[in-house]
Amino acid sequence: MKRTFGAAALGLGLIAATAPAQDMMRDVDLSSPDMVSAEMTRAEVEAALAKATVAGPADFTGRRLSGLDLSGLDLSGATFRAARLNKTKLAGAKLNLAVLDQAWLLEADLTGASLKGASLFGSQMLRARLDGADLSQARIAADLTGASLIGASISDANLGADMRNQSMGLIRTVLKSANLERLNARGADLSRVDLEFASLKGADLTGASLMGAQLGGADLTGVTVIGTDFDGADLASAKLIAPIGLDQAKNFDKAKNRDRMIQE
Repeated sequence: MKRTFGAAALGLGLIAATAPAQDMMRDVDLSSPDMVSAEMTRAEVEAALAKATVAGPADFTGRRLSGLDLSGLDLSGATFRAARLNKTKLAGAKLNLAVLDQAWLLEADLTGASLKGASLFGSQMLRARLDGADLSQARIAADLTGASLIGASISDANLGADMRNQSMGLIRTVLKSANLERLNARGADLSRVDLEFASLKGADLTGASLMGAQLGGADLTGVTVIGTDFDGADLASAKLIAPIGLDQAKNFDKAKNRDRMIQE
């Protein structure tokens, strides 16, 4: 029997940082009112933002904001820790330096949003839409399975697993089956990220780290890999067709399963 989210929001949010996202979601009723409803209106959110200061930014910790239309709002610096924003419209919103740790953003619309320097640790973002979004310099350790980041930017962002803090299991970004076509990942840390079956057609990985990343079945057609570090990356069944700058990639000889790549 599945339990509802309710008052356990913060507790479950903390679990997200210490357990695989799939295990967390298995015990949550995603159709419960706590996961699909909102306790605030857009006007009330705007009022909270108007009262916020640099010293006291808006705090929406644990709030139910699912389904709201918050498109275009300036939410920079706001805290949404363990908040529920499932299917919330945040297209064109500014979330620079916002804290979205352990937040729920299932199928949220962040098209064209700006999340520069934002923190997304333990966030649940399955099938979220971030086409054209700017996540440069963000810290991301989220489940983005099936998400769309077409033309988005994660330049200089840190999506890598922190191996100094893995006593409760591997905490990393999951981009399995995500659409990352034309993604700007220049200088991004993608070490140990799960990119299985993701589409990275035309993506720019210049100077990025793919150390230990899982790329099984990923489509890397036309990807730019100048200075990209492949040390320990698993390329089983990955399509590495017409890559740009492969001769300038780092540690490509140390990638796993190169003999199982698809190159034509």
